[in-house]
Amino acid sequence: MKKNVGGGDTFIRIILGLGIIGAGIYFKSWWGVIGLIPLLTGLIGFCPLYKLLGISTCGKKCGCCK
Repeated sequence: MKKNVGGGDTFIRIILGLGIIGAGIYFKSWWGVIGLIPLLTGLIGFCPLYKLLGISTCGKKCGCCK
């Protein structure tokens, strides 16, 4: 898997994922499990949907997205 999620995108995904999980815990709802998707894609640095659409927010400077 080539990295296709850049730094800013990673930060947003992690914060959003933690927020959704936190809201799910607070409201005692299973919907909080959905927060795992942005959290994991942010931590791994790979988004399958981006791959499918041919999108990459990873800059050329990191050397991993050539």
